[in-house]
Amino acid sequence: MSQSPPKLFTPLALRSLQARNRIVISPMCQYSAIDGMPNDWHLAHLGRFATGGAGIVFVEATGVEERGRITHHDLGIWKDEHVEGHRRIVSFLKAHGAATALQVAHAGRKASTQRPWEGGAPLGAEGGENPWPTVGPSPVPTTDAWPTPHPLSTSEIADLIDRWTDAARRALAADYDILEIHGAHGYLICSFLSPISNHRNDAYGGDRSGRMRFALEVTEAIRAVWPEDRPLFFRASAIDGADGGWSLDDTVVLAKELKARGVDVIDCSSGGIAGSPNAPGLKRKYGFQVPYAETVRREANIMTQAVGLITNPHQAEEILQQDQADLIAIGREALREPFWPRRAAETLGYDPEFGTWPDQYGWWLARRAESCVLYGETAS
Repeated sequence: MSQSPPKLFTPLALRSLQARNRIVISPMCQYSAIDGMPNDWHLAHLGRFATGGAGIVFVEATGVEERGRITHHDLGIWKDEHVEGHRRIVSFLKAHGAATALQVAHAGRKASTQRPWEGGAPLGAEGGENPWPTVGPSPVPTTDAWPTPHPLSTSEIADLIDRWTDAARRALAADYDILEIHGAHGYLICSFLSPISNHRNDAYGGDRSGRMRFALEVTEAIRAVWPEDRPLFFRASAIDGADGGWSLDDTVVLAKELKARGVDVIDCSSGGIAGSPNAPGLKRKYGFQVPYAETVRREANIMTQAVGLITNPHQAEEILQQDQADLIAIGREALREPFWPRRAAETLGYDPEFGTWPDQYGWWLARRAESCVLYGETAS
């Protein structure tokens, strides 16, 4: 290895945790659970990212209550029976050097849908899976084609906050290192933040401070039970990308309030309020969401995680060198290449001899490289 590692491979301290590098595997829903239970698919899917060298591996968006699932097949953490399956995954990831992270979520008015490869439409079509009632801040559907959610009362909001707290306790019982609150992509917390979906006139609506109240109360409740030495992340849609919607300036204000309540990292995504997972009109190009992470980091003075078509090791390194973010999240690129972190080290000249690879792989690859040199070939 080179004497001075690239910043991408510099460890990062997060409270008492030290991530071995700045590479994070984003939460990516697999829609493969039965009754919310983690299974062998999840172990195999997530395990390869730990052996692949990521510093932090996120388990997918995980429902804090059964009603909060996107589909019938989402992972859950809403009952004690889920803990053992999560603990099995956590144990494997930690054994292979990765910090473990769980994203706790509630789909709100975007719940009760088909799996995306089955169309992703709201449930209820004849012959399909049974739908369930959805909830939101106001009786405003995601689009005209979606059902109208039940508007939550203040007592129901209080009960939901308890569900998030219970989920955090179970995540601790499973020994996750990091917890992330999902406040993005039009799901329940995000729908409270956005004036597009929140038309309330009580303490949980109205101006920005009212619309932020639910997010802040969830955060306070979780931080009260999540140990002081364990990091807490918050995923935000930095912009709605729609007229009259949530803005980047709003996100900076929210980030400051979240930091004051014990959040360590803002995970900067965008869009989702109007159904599409992306902000309308936002051109998708390499690193298209990095400016959000940069702005929030600078103006709220908090660590950020950049995500969104970051595919090249040099691109990731430049984001860190330019102080645009503190962590680099890789999603679909990691599905194509689970060993992306190992290959990134090689590309950046940090590990040309495969010293960071698991012994079971590194030994073979080093031997192959030696053979290629012997016969005047390259190992790539």
